[in-house]
Amino acid sequence: MQVIKFKNISYEKAIIIYCYILTVNVLSAHQNSRLIVLTDIECEQDDTQSMIRLLLYSNQIDIKGLVATTSIWKKTNPETRSIFELIDAYKQVRANLNRNEKGFPSSKYLKSIVCAGQTEFGMSAIGDNMDTEGSNLIIKELEKNDSRPLWISVWGGVNTLGQALYTIKKTRTKSEAKRLISKLRVYTISDQDDSGVWIRNNFPNLFYIVSPTGDYGRSIWVAMNMYVKGIDNKTISNSWLLKNIQQDHGPLGALYRDVAYGMEGDTPSFLGLIPNGLNYYEHPNWGGWAGRYELYKPKYKHYKSSSQPGMPDDHETRAIWTNASDTVYMYDNQDYGRTKKLTKRFFYGDKVTIWRWRDDFQNDFAARMDWCVKSYKDANHPPIVKIKGDTSDSKDVYRVTVRSGTGLSLDAGQSFDPDGDHLSFLWLDYSEAGNLGKRLFHDAQISQRIYLLFPKVSKTCTTQIILKVIDHGKPSLTRYKRIIVTVEK
Repeated sequence: MQVIKFKNISYEKAIIIYCYILTVNVLSAHQNSRLIVLTDIECEQDDTQSMIRLLLYSNQIDIKGLVATTSIWKKTNPETRSIFELIDAYKQVRANLNRNEKGFPSSKYLKSIVCAGQTEFGMSAIGDNMDTEGSNLIIKELEKNDSRPLWISVWGGVNTLGQALYTIKKTRTKSEAKRLISKLRVYTISDQDDSGVWIRNNFPNLFYIVSPTGDYGRSIWVAMNMYVKGIDNKTISNSWLLKNIQQDHGPLGALYRDVAYGMEGDTPSFLGLIPNGLNYYEHPNWGGWAGRYELYKPKYKHYKSSSQPGMPDDHETRAIWTNASDTVYMYDNQDYGRTKKLTKRFFYGDKVTIWRWRDDFQNDFAARMDWCVKSYKDANHPPIVKIKGDTSDSKDVYRVTVRSGTGLSLDAGQSFDPDGDHLSFLWLDYSEAGNLGKRLFHDAQISQRIYLLFPKVSKTCTTQIILKVIDHGKPSLTRYKRIIVTVEK
């Protein structure tokens, strides 16, 4: 048994630190998601931005490949140079990152998984004898004795994955090909070459998230950087990025490029893999930092224009995970009485499913940038969320069952902050992620403990409640707990 001694601190602070150590030990047992990134880096500024953010979460995401690719905007010569440059900068801050949270991989390992994929555009680079380091890497990782799904995060063209699938189908038995493909989870940022439609049509059982169009205005990911009238947009402003990311945050921050077209449009493809208590990547319809998606066959055609020659204009032939919409009611902060007031103002749409969490994930990014240059004592760290009676892993969902027309008590009073910061609580009704069809909250639920009365139902259904626990460090950090309530008839 490990003996821990605390000197020159209060008993209360010692208890907080001890609880944090216990919690970190539990979290370390959690299996991080496997990920291979396909990026058309050097095509535009935002791939470099997204890569910097990804490196700062490399202790929470098991990165298996960083593959340079082509795309509609970069049709030849995938470049790995920038990836290596970013890893060199990461090497300089890794030790400090590990002082704030353990598990950041070595730069030597990260460099070993960098390679190039298909060298030409789209379907012209898929076929016999067209295997590349990138496509072979995907197959090699799929064949490992690892029960975890393999996520493919696509920031540009997807033809390197297309070649891997082509080779698997041609060289493996049907049963083996089916087994390997069943382990894949694909999230691609729009369609940036003509192989995406081919993949979806020829591999109809492949798990695939995409807004299937070159018309970026229809895509959910634009909510990463879109200005939304009626909300505070400061965390995507150039001045906020300069202060919190780019300046005085070490070599990685210095390489975070100015916004040219849009900030980090590729980031949603891996945001959902960050284990924050909200993200459940195997259930895109539950919603999280990466947005919310539903499984259906979209009706609109792919966008086609003279600026994107070679892009398809085809209908989807099967259901895919694609755009879904949320309704978000707004809260006002109050200086007197109840700290938050639920208003009648609301927003509805598919972009809402990302920007509703935007301040949270931007502050989380800013905190990790601080970790590059600050000691543990001087930096902020996320709170630990605990609900009384919940015996699940802290990153897992809490499931409860109630009878129709009865009530439920929820108590988050055991939640704590490792830095000793004050905590605030906000319980959210995420009805879109269930089928109850009724809002439960008609005022701001801001207490540690709440009591909910459920309506009478004619058939068993579910609803979801999200607990947000917010610390008041700098920057303010948020962690969540997802509660799935089954309401029995």
